[in-house]
Amino acid sequence: MKLSNFDAVIFDMDGVLIDSEPLWKIAMEEIFSSVGCPLTKKDFQKTVGLRIDEVIEFWFQEIGWNEVSPKEVEDKIIDRMIELISTHGKPLKGVVETLDFLRSKNIKIGLGTSSYSILIEAVLSTLKIADKFDFVHSAEDEKYGKPHPAVYLTVAEKLIVAPRKCLVIEDSLNGIISGKSAQMKVVCIPEKTHTPEPKLSVADWMFEDMSQLLLSFQ
Repeated sequence: MKLSNFDAVIFDMDGVLIDSEPLWKIAMEEIFSSVGCPLTKKDFQKTVGLRIDEVIEFWFQEIGWNEVSPKEVEDKIIDRMIELISTHGKPLKGVVETLDFLRSKNIKIGLGTSSYSILIEAVLSTLKIADKFDFVHSAEDEKYGKPHPAVYLTVAEKLIVAPRKCLVIEDSLNGIISGKSAQMKVVCIPEKTHTPEPKLSVADWMFEDMSQLLLSFQ
């Protein structure tokens, strides 16, 4: 893989920049349980990579609950996530070094995530990396979330880079499909708490962590 083939690198956020998947599972398990919808961490693997509103709608249709609306459940999960990120959030191995390296090579850096803007702000602030991105974008502003390519296409447009000159870094199958559907090359760094997913091999390259990816750039 040659970095010179790309004008921009677009990062997913959850499971790529920050080890937030365990935090999402804690928040969702707590809140869903509180409304009478007991789910396990294993259940949540069915909705990895979806926007939180899509996750909630999935389980509302699958199991359902009374008393509170899906929007109230969503708000409770978001509030809990902000608490957990602020308390426990830290960058995954190699993230800061990779961002700094790309900066030094004048590669444009984007962020395209299914997480809401309020969570993007919490993560970038906690990790102290907000100034390293040229453009950040949430799929909440798109009609469709991942695996639809919209979020990545918007980032490429705002960076003024052709999709085929963009490299996406993802951790989930839905994210990989999103990047590939946008006609971009995709690196997969699998999220460690998920059950191994053979389908992730549809990515163009796969690395154990961001440090290995950085070595491939140098």
